[in-house]
Amino acid sequence: MSAQILDGKATATAIKSELAQIVAGMSVKPGLGTILVGDDPGSHSYVGGKHKDCAEVGINSIRIDLPASAKEKDVLAAIDDLNKSAECTGYILQLPVPAGINGNKLLEAIDPDKDADGLHPLNLGKLVIGEKAPLPCTPRGILELLHRYNISTQGAEVVVMGRGITVGRPLALLLSRKGDDATVTITHTGTKDVIQHTKRADIVIAAIGQAHFLRPEMIKAGAIVLDVGITRTDAGLVGDIHPDCASVASYLAPMPGGVGPMTRAMLLSNVVEMAQR
Repeated sequence: MSAQILDGKATATAIKSELAQIVAGMSVKPGLGTILVGDDPGSHSYVGGKHKDCAEVGINSIRIDLPASAKEKDVLAAIDDLNKSAECTGYILQLPVPAGINGNKLLEAIDPDKDADGLHPLNLGKLVIGEKAPLPCTPRGILELLHRYNISTQGAEVVVMGRGITVGRPLALLLSRKGDDATVTITHTGTKDVIQHTKRADIVIAAIGQAHFLRPEMIKAGAIVLDVGITRTDAGLVGDIHPDCASVASYLAPMPGGVGPMTRAMLLSNVVEMAQR
């Protein structure tokens, strides 16, 4: 068996083409803002990619870069500026922020109606109770990738590896919504026997940031596996899923080229939908 690749890059390209057509017909163009604090090369590259995506789709973009020496009050001032900006439809605070700055406090300061990442506590709360709100981009991108490949989650046993606020916990909520109807298990550092959960799962989504942690013997034949984790090594960026899992799985979303491009595409979708309200 050789797993079929869930091509997030090609799928995201198709989504951006669809969004470009929508934006072309809008009288007022959406605007995406970004706030980036510090000098992390990965964050700068990622934010640069988001603005490139905006240009491709026809979305205006506003970029605020602050130095690593910026204080919490400086970031709050930038957030206030974008909250008030008529040109900014939605925006994101690039995470993580430097040590010494309260990231949760910053997220709470974002106008929930401009929360393009779907991470404001109010919007996460709406997700819990099933009210419409901007959805976290990576979980939304994972579901969209599955849907575009006609992979149903209804009745599926799904293991989400990792309980982080940006992926694991909101993803579990999305998967268990009516209509998606998955039975979800979250594994984490306190899980006693991870393999007993992953081995029975129809779908495994790895988001723990441990290089090649998920190995072929940990999944059943025909499982669907999606790699969300990123670890920097001497050999470059490495995902959570060992490449040999492709010999056991039926579908594989690799890192890179799987979930990452979908996250960026869903950010654009959130911004366009905000502008349509």
